[in-house]
Amino acid sequence: MTNYTLLYLFPFFLLIQQQRCLQLPSALDDGFVGINGVQLTLNGAPFYANGFNAYWLMDVASNPFQRSKVTSAFQEAVSSSLMIARTWAFSDGGSNALQSSPGVYNEKMFQGLDFVISEGGKFGVKLILSLVNNFNDYGGKSQYVQWAKERGEQMQNEDSFFTNPMVKRFYKNHIKTVLTRKNTITGVVYKDDPTIMAWELMNEPRCSSDASGVTIQNWISEMACYLKSIDGNHLLEVGLEGFYGASSSQKNPNNSPHGTDFITNNQIPSVDFATVHSYPDQWLSNRNHFGQLDFLQQWIYDHIEDAQEVLQKPVIFAEFGTSDYNVSQKNELYNVVYSSIYRSARIGGVAAGGLFWQQLVQGMDSYKDGYEVILTEPSSTVRLIAQQSKRLSVTPRRFLSKKKT
Repeated sequence: MTNYTLLYLFPFFLLIQQQRCLQLPSALDDGFVGINGVQLTLNGAPFYANGFNAYWLMDVASNPFQRSKVTSAFQEAVSSSLMIARTWAFSDGGSNALQSSPGVYNEKMFQGLDFVISEGGKFGVKLILSLVNNFNDYGGKSQYVQWAKERGEQMQNEDSFFTNPMVKRFYKNHIKTVLTRKNTITGVVYKDDPTIMAWELMNEPRCSSDASGVTIQNWISEMACYLKSIDGNHLLEVGLEGFYGASSSQKNPNNSPHGTDFITNNQIPSVDFATVHSYPDQWLSNRNHFGQLDFLQQWIYDHIEDAQEVLQKPVIFAEFGTSDYNVSQKNELYNVVYSSIYRSARIGGVAAGGLFWQQLVQGMDSYKDGYEVILTEPSSTVRLIAQQSKRLSVTPRRFLSKKKT
């Protein structure tokens, strides 16, 4: 076969590969969150929901004497009508790791994750489980690269995570190990558990060594397809912050590219919905509060518009928050996010929900980062969260009633 023939046939092979790994969860009455057009669905109805981040759930649950904190987190969340939780399904290397070395797992930590999923199911909270970190916290891509170096691989930098064959094998093995894990409490294999809403490939992937975005695009395509070949029940998202590629970098904070592209990355067929993170206090520390809010308003508008018109996929604002202890200013930021989501949701649009960073419970001072919300501590922020949860929870009924008339 000539090189010309291979070049001619490549698009055909690519199309077949995409069709083979594309398994869209449908809008069935089976307890799994699915997709119908630009909407998430649950049990045949549109699914719009408010939620929270609690990255610490598995870590805390690995100690049986601390599991009451996990139970309290779900209980307090449901009291505020929060229906989605995003958390880590990774902890690579270091002390008390889930994966101490490639393919070697800590059963105690895995049982902590079992407990998290079991408790989420009891309280009716859907989980988004992230599979690796871009950053060094809890190991991250640098730990995978270090493991490969220790085995004789020549690595250019941390971004070799996305291209090195050995590292990719390590990561694929982690995907398979987590997805095929049988919960020791419920007896349900993770890939068959409707408590899990979606898998996230990586928390906030970035590739500074390749601003063109090709490296990340290829990695997402490969890993999304691999994951879907194991699990056709669950949704998949990338974990993106929402940064645009070079052609639209003017939309980014400080016009900076990060090797990802909100449009092209989310156009990959195996990616079911888009995500956006929002931290104007970190990204635009040189601007005052009102300048940051102006950016946030446009940032959210652009992503809802692009998800609706270009991607034609749902979008979740999977992280947002501020470390500002001025309650009034914190509420203003929350209100910008929540109002934008609701304006889209109320007409059956793409904005499916928002997950604030982060929820803690009493007695977790060591986890405080300035962004935390403790739902049992009465505040105007807690009331704002509950208000958003309630108005999103009635959105499906409103939308369905309009369709019937």
